[in-house]
Amino acid sequence: MKFRCYGVEKEPDTVKLAKMNLMLNNVRGDITEANSFYSDPYNAFGAFDYVMANPPFNVDEVSFDRVSGDARFNTYGVPRNSTKSAKKASDKKETVPNANYLWIGYFATALNEHGKAALVMANSASDAGKSEYEIRKKIIEEGIISQMVTLPSNMFSSVTLPATLWFFDKHKPQTGKKVEILFIDARKMGTMVTRKLRELTDEDIRKLADTYNAFVDGTLKDVKGFCAVATTEEIARQDYILTPGRYVGIEEQQDDSEPFEEKMTRLTKELSEMFRQSHELEAQIREKLRGIGYEV
Repeated sequence: MKFRCYGVEKEPDTVKLAKMNLMLNNVRGDITEANSFYSDPYNAFGAFDYVMANPPFNVDEVSFDRVSGDARFNTYGVPRNSTKSAKKASDKKETVPNANYLWIGYFATALNEHGKAALVMANSASDAGKSEYEIRKKIIEEGIISQMVTLPSNMFSSVTLPATLWFFDKHKPQTGKKVEILFIDARKMGTMVTRKLRELTDEDIRKLADTYNAFVDGTLKDVKGFCAVATTEEIARQDYILTPGRYVGIEEQQDDSEPFEEKMTRLTKELSEMFRQSHELEAQIREKLRGIGYEV
């Protein structure tokens, strides 16, 4: 099987870097400089086996008129402002209030009947309301979402917003079976490698992969605070919210068996000792400052 990689990128410098990346890794394909919302250089609708994407979050000022007639976006629906808001802005061209669901619809429709996708999306998309709610409901009921993974903070050097991974699988058999989605809360995973950047360890990645494989095999058991499998019916009862925390719950804490009164006595004694030490340090600092002519 021949593997080819294609991409669309708006920024010229990023296009050059992406093309160089293909060449250095001996990957066939092409990267086109274009705006994905208004241009479709590869006729993406239903064309791809795999889609991987880390699109910009919360893009605004996308023309509603220019995308509303495009099957890549309107298959599931195009986000739009309320009628009242649209009337107030009647003197202006209508824009899409938030493009997160344009991306989600675009990547979902780019897959062929056996396609799979993985995309990074702002956490806010998992429970967005108004027109985004209807789009999310339609995608959930179609059964193409295979799993949702909430990432830990500080995973990206260029984006500080918390993020969630969305996984699509159009090959997942759903006919006559319960539609199920795997939810994983990975917020406690990873190790800080710099003051601002976190990375998942090999052990973390292996745990995530093993969890997904167990889900596919039908052998996965829910783990409080980490993973859970929910059916479409259960998700509907949660108002079609896709936030993993809704389903995995809170990690169970082990009881240390220490009686409450004894624990409080011990902790208050430790706190009292900390206060005493802090007063001693304060006195030493004041004395040092006095020695160089400063009173605090």
